Amino acid sequence: MLTDGQVHDAPIAPEAGSLPGPLHVLLTGERDEEDRRLIIVKAPTFGIVGKKMKMTIRIEDSAATPEPVARLVIRRDGQDEFVTNAPIGKEHTLEFTLEHAGPTVLELEVAVSPNELTEINNRAVVSINGVRDRLRVLLVSGEPHAGERTWRNLLKSDPSVDLVHFTILRPPEKQDGTPINELSLISFPTRELFEVKIAEFDLVIFDRYRRRGVLPSIYLQNIVDYVAAGGALLEAAGPSFAGPFSIYRTPLGRVLPGEPTGEVISRGFKPATTHIGLRHPVTENLPGGVTRLDADVEAGEGDWGRWFRQINVNVKQGHVLMNGADGKPLLILDRFGQGRVAQINSDHIWLWARGFEGGGPQAELLRRVAHWLMKEPELEENDLRAVVQGETLEITRRNIDDLPQSVDVTGPDGETVTVEMERTRSGLFSGTVPITETGLYQVSDGTKLFMAAVGTLNPVEFTDVRTSATPLDPAIKAAGGAARWLTDGVPNLRLVGPERSVSGRSWIGLVSNGDYVVTGLTTLPLMPALLVLLFALGATAIAWRREGD
Repeated sequence: MLTDGQVHDAPIAPEAGSLPGPLHVLLTGERDEEDRRLIIVKAPTFGIVGKKMKMTIRIEDSAATPEPVARLVIRRDGQDEFVTNAPIGKEHTLEFTLEHAGPTVLELEVAVSPNELTEINNRAVVSINGVRDRLRVLLVSGEPHAGERTWRNLLKSDPSVDLVHFTILRPPEKQDGTPINELSLISFPTRELFEVKIAEFDLVIFDRYRRRGVLPSIYLQNIVDYVAAGGALLEAAGPSFAGPFSIYRTPLGRVLPGEPTGEVISRGFKPATTHIGLRHPVTENLPGGVTRLDADVEAGEGDWGRWFRQINVNVKQGHVLMNGADGKPLLILDRFGQGRVAQINSDHIWLWARGFEGGGPQAELLRRVAHWLMKEPELEENDLRAVVQGETLEITRRNIDDLPQSVDVTGPDGETVTVEMERTRSGLFSGTVPITETGLYQVSDGTKLFMAAVGTLNPVEFTDVRTSATPLDPAIKAAGGAARWLTDGVPNLRLVGPERSVSGRSWIGLVSNGDYVVTGLTTLPLMPALLVLLFALGATAIAWRREGD
């Protein structure tokens, strides 16, 4: 075997005579090679979003006098960078938290040491699939109404949702003389929910809430801070949203994307998907809705039932995905700080749940809105993805502004190519890149970055690249043979007897067994018998004639 000796699948304890002859190993490298390598000892394959996770690594350094620590750089999805020092020769535990559902790619790179054989094994990649634990949703209903049951049924029907629901039945201003000890209602735990535990919720929903003195401004400001820090808020507006007790006239007005004009529209209308809504994943292809995604479609009414009330607003920011009466904004989505906000300017979505005039996709629409608010990757309106199909990397770019796109693809060798994306439909672009080698591919459009793994992330061939006969020692001993360094010279090759030594100081031997097996015997006539007889008779006649002469 002509090798560096790093055979990862060599038998650990082979039996003597398991190989048909002596095994000689010719080592190609140098003695005392130095290399630093990063080893992933233990890493999870999936984890819960928001929960702390641990990964164990070890840095090995074969230098004669290795340093005590090495600089370690950690990147998350190719962007976030964290630098630390890790000990050499000891296992080291790293803590991290998954920030989103779906795959998270962690790249780890240890600093290069002098006299490195290769830098490839100084890097390691770990892909961890993030899954959400049970989602905690806080639903605050300002007053009982027909649509309250729709919200509750929708959220309670999802087994992955933990719902905390409060309905304000008895506002502070209500005074009817009933003794407190005779009331069956519990007090609204405002401090516990909106100060102590507000950060534990994944989504907060205000359903027809109005200012009634139940929630002081300080708690509403806590919700603003909660959204800015990455939380999610959904406002389902009722008639009170347009009045003087509107929740908009609180600190929440900074977060909400639609400002009420004071007008309440009370007549029948069919919700219609806007042009942007036709290519937004929250509202595209809703059951019974418009499915054409051509650029000339401005809006489309679905085959849905009518609603009969809408609160008119002026849109300050965000995207209007659905319109209502007279083209007024009905559903608005927006980002605020690190969080997200949705505003539904009607309290009549419950008509769809009751099947009025055929109903509508209220469950699917509200589910998508809620999951977009909680940052589900599949519902991102500006998204970049890449998947491996055979020997091709297929890239998909969703752009809600429907602008032409190009992306840069960086291969495992560090070479970058630019791919012009082709428009497949409104807001969706695609492109392909041939795969030339295995490893990690980075796809970037300048703002977003996606990592795609082709083949094995951490190839075993690069785990240890130092020349060594150690992995093959058991096989050499079991088969009989020797390991020789080519730096000492090429050994002579000899034929030796079965019982003789198969190696020496400057030579290696192949056994001359003289062993063979006859597996069959076939005889063929040199020529046909009749022809032989004719030759014999002819020869006899010639000899007789000559004898007569």
